[in-house]
Amino acid sequence: MRIRWIAAMVVAAGLASSSAPAQVVAHNESGQTTETQDRQAAGGSDLIWNLIGCLGLLGLLGLGRQSDNDGYTDDPI
Repeated sequence: MRIRWIAAMVVAAGLASSSAPAQVVAHNESGQTTETQDRQAAGGSDLIWNLIGCLGLLGLLGLGRQSDNDGYTDDPI
């Protein structure tokens, strides 16, 4: 019975993760391009926004703290 459940879950996951239809081919007959290709062709640099994002991610380091908890007692808040 357990093998049937596992097999059913594997089949359901396989059906749920089927491939999606592809995007419109870049530079097709209508000349459409993807948004990413448009951004890359524009050549603008977003360096300042990348640096601000990195600074924000560095702020996450402050969330971690050292703990002297041995695992047997509750950690004080």
